[in-house]
Amino acid sequence: MRIRIVDAFTDRPFTGNPAAVLLLDSDAFPDAGRLQEIAREMNLSETAFAHPLPPGGTADWALRWFTPATEVDMCGHATLATAHVLHTTGAANGTVRFAARCGILTATAHPDGSLALDFPTAPLTPAAAPPGLTAALGAEPLSVLDTGEHIGDLLVELDDEATVRGLAPDLVAVAACSRRGIIVTAAAEDPARGYDFVSRGFFPRVGIDEDPVTGSAHTALAPFWSARFGRDELTGLQASARTGLVRTALRGDRTLLTGSAVTVVDGELLTTF
Repeated sequence: MRIRIVDAFTDRPFTGNPAAVLLLDSDAFPDAGRLQEIAREMNLSETAFAHPLPPGGTADWALRWFTPATEVDMCGHATLATAHVLHTTGAANGTVRFAARCGILTATAHPDGSLALDFPTAPLTPAAAPPGLTAALGAEPLSVLDTGEHIGDLLVELDDEATVRGLAPDLVAVAACSRRGIIVTAAAEDPARGYDFVSRGFFPRVGIDEDPVTGSAHTALAPFWSARFGRDELTGLQASARTGLVRTALRGDRTLLTGSAVTVVDGELLTTF
């Protein structure tokens, strides 16, 4: 079976967020335990599995995502990676519809090669900082918000870009502070550099200490910063070691996440289900 590793939210290899993608030729998913074993073997933030659906339905492909530790409800970068594989191999063109645990998601190809994902906007609710959050991050939050059911993170605003970039959190303590993880963010120090805000994402509860570029987090970052800046279209830089850019467009209860992707590995999985 073909397996590909795609760097998402970047146009350069070895940056952005790598995801493994397997396009299955069956009409159903294999046992979840087997999918989890493959994701653990790949040891990337996410491994995406997709199989085609019968024509005429509400979606074209069924899609699931697994971290090395668990299945998740929503993943942006692995959806982008899957759409990239479908378009670059000729298995799809135009807009692709995915049926996932969080609902119907779409990915639309642009002439420049980028892809726009249509995801549900995260419902943001002000939250009290959990005990130990400041110590876990090593920084004092300006505000804390809950990101809702499908994401399950805390969105934490910090003082400035330098604080976000300089964090060295206690990951054991971070795991005790939220259902999935913590997204930290601040306004860009200099928007002339091509981005409006920065973020980082820490998800030790699901086996990801720091995620290089988290698409799903931007469904929360988009409404948060759009309200601050008074603009619906923004660009976020995830300031991990690999870095990546996510262009966001707030459309009410939907958020468009646009980025590029590049395939860096195309190989064969030498096992069976």
